[in-house]
Amino acid sequence: MLLVAGLGNPGGEYALTPHNLGFLVVDRLAELHGIRVTRKDSRALVGIGEIAGKPVMLAKPQTYMNLSGTSIGPLMEKHEIAAGELVVVHDELDLPWNGLRIKPKGSAAGHNGMESVIHALGTSEFIRVRLGIHPGHPIRDGAEFVLAPFKRSQIKELDELIGFAAEAVESIIAEGVEKAMTRFNRRAGGLNAEEA
Repeated sequence: MLLVAGLGNPGGEYALTPHNLGFLVVDRLAELHGIRVTRKDSRALVGIGEIAGKPVMLAKPQTYMNLSGTSIGPLMEKHEIAAGELVVVHDELDLPWNGLRIKPKGSAAGHNGMESVIHALGTSEFIRVRLGIHPGHPIRDGAEFVLAPFKRSQIKELDELIGFAAEAVESIIAEGVEKAMTRFNRRAGGLNAEEA
């Protein structure tokens, strides 16, 4: 079974903040595929269903971002899910707003949630879908920025980004990570080669 874990912070005040993009993508996948992500398991809200004919567990750790691994690690152990069957969706300050990068493995790149997951699993050999949130101008305080609500002007683009990311996850499940990377890795604002 594949585990798609979106990273974020529980609580209404964080719902529409950059740090919660992972949660928003999991919510979109749940909606599209009729999966209810409501069951409590290993300090996460989870739901099991099918995407592209394959069994999938969707999860939103309820531990706060910096401790995401303390939920994802036990969840994988309990359900005997290997690192290679994990897809983590998260925000990425190193990428421009609206950018998307699928990576088959890699470092945490300073992302505390990812650091926690890598530490808990003892490996960085798992797929991640990184969603760009950098606004294109200097940020005084990164920690403050990722927890500040999205601006009104970003909401339409946000919906498109969430939809694009959900499609990217579906592609990983249906076609594998290599094909998904070719189709979905893109820079901010620009369409990738296939869409242009």
